[in-house]
Amino acid sequence: MANHQSSEKRIRQSEKRKLHNRYYAKTARNAVRKLRALTEKEAAADLLPKVSSMLDKLAKKNIIHKNKAANLKSKLALHVNKL
Repeated sequence: MANHQSSEKRIRQSEKRKLHNRYYAKTARNAVRKLRALTEKEAAADLLPKVSSMLDKLAKKNIIHKNKAANLKSKLALHVNKL
């Protein structure tokens, strides 16, 4: 266990950040799943900008890697265009 006050604080901070990041990453994964499950083009086209924006925000805050966000957005756009 940590012996210094600063290391105890760092542990508390990192735990809080981990929970925050996990929540938003999970929310984004669920949004991607929801978009991939859609079969109507209109509904998917309406949802695509929202999901893309969510992925961009997560990449900007380094919750997910920027290349992962770009790959997901590309795959989702292809999926919507195929519908």
